[in-house]
Amino acid sequence: MSRRRSCRSDGNMSLTPMIDVMTTLLAVFMVTTPMMTTGIDLNLPRGGNSAMTGMDHAIQISVDKSGNYFLAQNRMPIDKIVTSVAAMRNENPDLTITINGDTQADYGAVMAVMGRLKDAGFQKIGLRTKPSKE
Repeated sequence: MSRRRSCRSDGNMSLTPMIDVMTTLLAVFMVTTPMMTTGIDLNLPRGGNSAMTGMDHAIQISVDKSGNYFLAQNRMPIDKIVTSVAAMRNENPDLTITINGDTQADYGAVMAVMGRLKDAGFQKIGLRTKPSKE
């Protein structure tokens, strides 16, 4: 007489292959995400050779040559930019803001956003430039 074996599953699942896949995906996304972020097409003016420090994590506000305002990559009116950045300040009181103005942008448009941010109480505001050729 032959014995019949019962094929019972114990219901346990090995997590090791899933963890391997998730780790691989995380590594791929961490490497490719900085390459996928496309900026706003700006021609920044040339300035001095000294770089602004601590601006890697600053909030980016851009003004293009048509006078459009952008918070990060999102186009929005200046009023909405100021209220959005003011809401971010509640979470981080030491917020730093960098204004990226195109060389052909109206000087008044760049100064308007800077003035509105100063009026809202922001102190750490910088203007981004490219290093000079020298």
